[in-house]
Amino acid sequence: MQHFEESMYRLIVETSTNLPGDVRGAVARAAQLEDQGTRAAMSLTTIADNIAMAETNVSPICQDTGMPTFIVHTPVGVNQIEIKKAIRAAVQRATKDGKLRPNSVDSLSGANSGDNLGPGMPVMHFEQWEQEEIDVRLILKGGGCENKNIQYSLPMELEGLGKAGRDLDGIRKCIMHAVYQAQGQGCSAGFIGVGIGGDRTSGYELAKQQLFRAVDDVNPHADLQKLEEYVMEHANKLGIGTMGFGGQVTLLGCKVGVANRLPASFFVSVAYNCWAYRRQGVLIDVTNGQINDWIYKGSEAADEALAAVRSGGSATENAAQSDGARPREIVLQTPIGEEQIRELRVGDVVIINGEMHTGRDALHKYLMDHDSPVDLNGAVIYHCGPVMLKNDDEWQVKAAGPTTSIREEPYQGDIIKKFGIRAVIGKGGMGKKTLQALQEHGAVYLNAIGGAAQYYAQCLPKVNGVDFMEFGIPEAMWHLETRGFAAVVTMDSHGNSLHADVEQHSLDKLASFKEPVFK
Repeated sequence: MQHFEESMYRLIVETSTNLPGDVRGAVARAAQLEDQGTRAAMSLTTIADNIAMAETNVSPICQDTGMPTFIVHTPVGVNQIEIKKAIRAAVQRATKDGKLRPNSVDSLSGANSGDNLGPGMPVMHFEQWEQEEIDVRLILKGGGCENKNIQYSLPMELEGLGKAGRDLDGIRKCIMHAVYQAQGQGCSAGFIGVGIGGDRTSGYELAKQQLFRAVDDVNPHADLQKLEEYVMEHANKLGIGTMGFGGQVTLLGCKVGVANRLPASFFVSVAYNCWAYRRQGVLIDVTNGQINDWIYKGSEAADEALAAVRSGGSATENAAQSDGARPREIVLQTPIGEEQIRELRVGDVVIINGEMHTGRDALHKYLMDHDSPVDLNGAVIYHCGPVMLKNDDEWQVKAAGPTTSIREEPYQGDIIKKFGIRAVIGKGGMGKKTLQALQEHGAVYLNAIGGAAQYYAQCLPKVNGVDFMEFGIPEAMWHLETRGFAAVVTMDSHGNSLHADVEQHSLDKLASFKEPVFK
């Protein structure tokens, strides 16, 4: 199959850069349900812009291209060893070309392989079937939503919902709780796959397999169909909304599968996927390795609906407070003074110009015990692991959306105090320790739109430098020139947190679903 490697490369590029029609349609429908002028509407407009930009630029929709996971069905007699070699070569090439972020990290040393290869990566699952073609499906599921996966062992007590038993109603409670606990950290509005039964390992696999179903399919199992419909209706009443800003739409899809289990075990496993629902598949000619067909098609109707969302105005034009009032828009030039920060309030839209610095897990850990290579007094730290390419000895930002900030909670408050940082940008919010530091030292947390890697890459026209390349590209400290970078103040220097408010509100709503539904 001389063309198989090239076919795998095309599959990777398409999956990373172009959402299929069923996902686009789900995003467009969500935008139609949100009230115009809200933060949720702002977010969905930005998401729609980002989807179009990624397709046009043939660049990653989200900078976190996850752990590439391939599901391969082959006819009897096909050489799976050669298929594995071709997939690895295609992954390596796609990483070099900036279609995948180098995400393969040694679990002991922390060293990044630089090419997305290594023990267990990429993930490949093989099964034989009686068809004449090879079916290859790929899902790119980023770390932010992967970290919001959750598994329940029934019976158990659930926050806000009480006892979840070993029955359909207990399963319902688990799914509702899974949506609640994700909040905005998994880049809501999202999709979930649910696996009922199996053991701990196969339950998660079953849950992730559900993510390969079409968004608008109907579950053939009558009880599971009712369960999916219930979750889609009621999870969106939790009020978490896009990016956890509050709103009408929190969930874009729910797919449930079931497998047998041991008498002693009853697992409900939930695989959470962000709005950047990157999965695609191809049917391959077994004789030459060429693509015969794509499994998840485009849709003219979905494209038109998404274009209508984009025509609704820019992100900052659409932003509004929860009470409908138009937000203030404040332009800040780095370095930023404390007086400017103290004037900001939750809900303000901030436009940043000047230099900002990326920083993720490795950098935050390092800065706890070491000096910074650059002056961070008055600086902005961006929780971001960008996709970077080097052309003619100059680095270019290819994709640069925010990463989930809560991972930095153990460090962030101390680093704000130590270095005089004035603003932290990320997604999903942070905890009490950081909120206290913002108040005590005069800083703010700014929530950018998770997954909008192309939207934000255009705001980063120049790379001024980089430190700690030994951490790997995603974890290095990039010094980026910024123009017109927009984000929303969600934690201010006066002790206010939109994230805490939305979480409490959604917990109150969750408790309203405590009573039995399925008999």
